[in-house]
Amino acid sequence: MPLPPGFLSQALGRIKPSPTLAATQKARELKAAGRDVIGLAAGEPDFDTPDNIKNAAIAAIKRGETKYTNIEGISELRSAIAAKFKRENNLDYQPAQCFVAPGGKSILFYALMGTLNPGDEAIVVAPYWVSYPDIVLLAGATPVTVETRQEDGFRLTPEALDAAITPKTKWLVFNQPSNPTGACYTREQLKALTDVLMKHPHVWVLTDDMYEHLVYGGFKFHTIVEVEPRLYERTLTMNGVSKAYAMTGWRIGYCAGPQPLIAAMAKLQSQSATNATSVSQWAAVEALNGPQDFIPKFQKLFEDRRDLVVSMLNQSSGIECSVPEGAFYVYPSVRKIVGMKTPEGRTLATDEDFAVALLENEGVAVVHGAAFGLSPFFRISYATSNDVLEEACRRIQRFCASLR
Repeated sequence: MPLPPGFLSQALGRIKPSPTLAATQKARELKAAGRDVIGLAAGEPDFDTPDNIKNAAIAAIKRGETKYTNIEGISELRSAIAAKFKRENNLDYQPAQCFVAPGGKSILFYALMGTLNPGDEAIVVAPYWVSYPDIVLLAGATPVTVETRQEDGFRLTPEALDAAITPKTKWLVFNQPSNPTGACYTREQLKALTDVLMKHPHVWVLTDDMYEHLVYGGFKFHTIVEVEPRLYERTLTMNGVSKAYAMTGWRIGYCAGPQPLIAAMAKLQSQSATNATSVSQWAAVEALNGPQDFIPKFQKLFEDRRDLVVSMLNQSSGIECSVPEGAFYVYPSVRKIVGMKTPEGRTLATDEDFAVALLENEGVAVVHGAAFGLSPFFRISYATSNDVLEEACRRIQRFCASLR
């Protein structure tokens, strides 16, 4: 039975379901129906969570650490977060300035919902992670999209940032290494952006550093407040254990920032999730405080996969794939393919048409570029085995060769 007209909120009508999760779910459904499908849509490492982290969770269960926790997170984890920021980013935060939530998406949700009003603007850099503009819209504010160019390495330029800032701008939502492009910024490139931000003291920065540890070729990661300490009082630095520690399902995101903002976010969490899962918090303590020697091993495997995928995609007719510096995605262009026809005579008018036809004809699930705000591209997650990636790329090559 359908819902009555007007029953759903206007806020819900402003957003759409996550396209990346939708593509992943579609691949799962086709597999369950017996189709031979390779899913390259999910942003999830295929590695198992390291044993020391799993054992810490088991020990926490056996100790009875299964009750509600402080809203902001257990003190042990907030201390571990503060120590991590000092050790790895040279940032001085007190545990009271640190906050834990059920995943990085919840951090974004609380920060933006807790600060944005109708009429406010938040700058998002395209291509963007699919949730950024929708959370801004849910808050009743306006996402201002600033497009980047493949020839610039999909990096935001200081000129484009300056041009996008208005008196209504409240936030810059900034992500690097980037999902979906893998783009990273050198210290000098970040300094050029922070110089612009220093000219506009009303603009706050939400920097999403979730892929911090997944950088390649000797690239050195820097975060915004590390580069420009004068932005300390108007920056929320977000991270999590999902990607580098292979803990996506544990649902732990964390951040640090000005105490009044952290208090506002805690107020929202108190009326929603209450707290991040207690056992997962104890696992995250071990992730941050325990051995880090597996991270370089993950990095090397991801870098090898990146090189494999970039090479094979660039051998596909009509595809142009840049080499990303970080994360575990590539964002190839299909500019030369748009307008071509499949063997069945279907015209590929958009990157979404390309992704749909690729799934139907060859059983490879990717996410179309329009979902990330920049066409004509598509995103592949190479967080799976070399054998799977090779087979997927062979299918993509075969599909591209069939187009006319």
